[in-house]
Amino acid sequence: MWKVDKMVVLLWHSYHSRNLLDANCVLCRTRTDRLMTEKALILDFGGVISRTLFETHALTEHTLGLPAGTLTWRGPFDPESDPLWCAVQKEEIGERDYWIIRTQEVGSLCGKDWTTVSEFVQASRGAEPAQFIRPEALMTIKKASAMGCRLAILSNDLDLFYGSNFRNQLPFMELFNVIVDGSYSNILKPDPRAYQTCLDKLAIPASHCVFVDDQYRNIVGARNVGMQALHFKVQQPEESYQQALNLLSVE
Repeated sequence: MWKVDKMVVLLWHSYHSRNLLDANCVLCRTRTDRLMTEKALILDFGGVISRTLFETHALTEHTLGLPAGTLTWRGPFDPESDPLWCAVQKEEIGERDYWIIRTQEVGSLCGKDWTTVSEFVQASRGAEPAQFIRPEALMTIKKASAMGCRLAILSNDLDLFYGSNFRNQLPFMELFNVIVDGSYSNILKPDPRAYQTCLDKLAIPASHCVFVDDQYRNIVGARNVGMQALHFKVQQPEESYQQALNLLSVE
């Protein structure tokens, strides 16, 4: 009798062990399938989601009480007239250096002793930040989110540039699953660690991520870690965002 009972017990354990193993395999396959199908859209903020300061001189002049036409630097919209911007593109100075210089210049015109870029940005944009967000960005973010794509911001200077309260005034920011801001880590694109931090938080393979940035050196950095990367043209935002959606295979 004991031998029969023992055999029944062994058979019972064998049956349930196989079921447990099968269940674990299904879970593993499900997780693998999710990782293989899930995609992410990773966006820079300044210039990509928000309009550049180059595009909003008229609003800046009006807000700060400066005569129309005072601000003449145009960056990527007229590089030949902006030697300082050309120096950024040649990597002779950093983008942060560029904006500190412009901040001090505009501050002196307003009689302000500004030492941080956020002081300039908040003075010129703080009252109504939503008007500086690209409508093409909002459309793309909402469309990608609705299609199940994960969303991330990978910025070198989000809070340093705009101030920590800026994002709180923008409801669409709640759609983002991950925000990586070099203002705090001081690990800046194109350092591979910046991209890897974002990938780790997203938990999605680099090859399933589409990264969008308006600085070409940051595009190179993204490609070096295995991301699909799109160089955003600030002069053609609608076309650039459509290309991003195409890479995500989102109609």
